[in-house]
Amino acid sequence: MADEANRTAFMELQARMFDTTGKIKQLQTQMRSKEGEKKRAYLTLEELRQLPEDTNTYKTVGKVFILEPKSVLLNEQEQKFNESESAIASMQTSKEYLEKQLGEVENNIRELLHQDPGLARQILSMTVQ
Repeated sequence: MADEANRTAFMELQARMFDTTGKIKQLQTQMRSKEGEKKRAYLTLEELRQLPEDTNTYKTVGKVFILEPKSVLLNEQEQKFNESESAIASMQTSKEYLEKQLGEVENNIRELLHQDPGLARQILSMTVQ
């Protein structure tokens, strides 16, 4: 009976580990995307700042270009940059939390396998076949 309970606990821990790993990978992808947005906003800001104030600047909306004052475009890019930075910081915090959870799950699996060497042998025999 204890053997079945340990097997069930292992299966649950393994499922949590796969789930957490998937969430971490998803967060990393989102963070890379936000890093790209942040970099585009930064580069656009740098280019806009070099332009004289009386320069005609255009904003793209789909396939259309709309004349906008330089100050409006600067504010939009600064807002995009700041939003990206805060989103990245938030995602980093979430990632650290998930990594901590993953470490705890891995430790729980190690402890379970250490407590029940028979379960470890069963798992190894299942993966070898």
